[in-house]
Amino acid sequence: MNIVNKIKNANTGREPERLAMKYQAMRRNPFVFMRGSCSLFYDRLVKTGIVATAPLVWSCGDLHSENFGSYKGDNRLVYVDMNDFDEAALAPASWDLVRMLTSILLGAQSFGMSDASAKALCVEFLGAYGSTLSTGRAIWLERDTSHGAVRHLLDQVRCRTRVAFLDSRTERKGKRRSFRLTGTRMLPVTAQQRSEVTTFIAGFARGQPDPDFYKVLDVARRVAGTGSLGVDRYAILVQGKGSPDQNYLLDLKEARQSSIATHLPGIQPVWRSHAERVLSVQQRMQAVPMAFLHAVDWKDTSYILRALQPSEDRVVFSASGKDASSLPGVANTMGVCVASAQLRSAGRQNSAIADALMAFANRKKWAAKLLVAATDMADRTTRDWMTYCDAYDALKFAPAAGGSDRPGTK
Repeated sequence: MNIVNKIKNANTGREPERLAMKYQAMRRNPFVFMRGSCSLFYDRLVKTGIVATAPLVWSCGDLHSENFGSYKGDNRLVYVDMNDFDEAALAPASWDLVRMLTSILLGAQSFGMSDASAKALCVEFLGAYGSTLSTGRAIWLERDTSHGAVRHLLDQVRCRTRVAFLDSRTERKGKRRSFRLTGTRMLPVTAQQRSEVTTFIAGFARGQPDPDFYKVLDVARRVAGTGSLGVDRYAILVQGKGSPDQNYLLDLKEARQSSIATHLPGIQPVWRSHAERVLSVQQRMQAVPMAFLHAVDWKDTSYILRALQPSEDRVVFSASGKDASSLPGVANTMGVCVASAQLRSAGRQNSAIADALMAFANRKKWAAKLLVAATDMADRTTRDWMTYCDAYDALKFAPAAGGSDRPGTK
């Protein structure tokens, strides 16, 4: 398998500036590399034939230990759940689980945990997943049903004021706000991009109950995540309920083909667009949908429009590393989240019904088999990362000669 060509092909057509950020991040360690090379992961996984008999479920498609976080739902309450569905597809339950376990093994390794401790976290995750699935009842994870590091995160988000959030992303001059163009979270746009985004949002607003809410005040290119870096993505500051402190932040992100769906083409529904796929699966799997979630069409491409969710509002092992006693609780929460999401979406468009998922959870040895598979995938991913590092250091991922570095060039 030619790693260099595989990765380049998967990132064809992305904006050079943010793609360079992605390639640089992937050089950091095997965990970040795995997050940035989802298609390569599934190219490897399909060759293993892992648990081909696992029931079909709706999958986020890119399940890893940093794909969980807190967010405000459309009811304005704060929840914790999976929060990235770009790769969402119908797939065997085992596929998401192996990717999740692999991420635990690689993530724990990246901040110095022993192999034994990492595998203990995997066992905790699988135990919570299996026990929740076996009940056939989805659980909503909110402040009153959480504890430990997860409860702490939810308390932080619940207590964070709108002004503090706006101040962290924007600058205020009088009664007007504009984005902080730090080069890490936000990048400048061209005059053409600003005009195009503003015109699009104005057209979208005309179909909404309160068009003035969506009056655009500023636009920036957003930098967030790893796997999606380089796709067309904007942060949009809108008037909301009034300037300056009732402004709202929106996220407009291009939706692309699912890496996992390409390996399972015969079982996927026919979607109107990739954004419809992302939105539909997200609404099925999350306890409560994120605020302002819409699938929209723009420039002959589909996009997801939603409330901007801070990337720091994630439930991550590395953030809990200073207190090792909290890690099993985090793994347990993640297992409950995954099982609950599969149960909520059970029986939809050929996904397995809840009874089939309960029967799967009660099978013998499935958890042990998944952990063996994940250990193998962690080894494969580490070797692929080492190959990538050699290629990156040899400048094989440098911008192509004659390529444009103009912001937003696709």
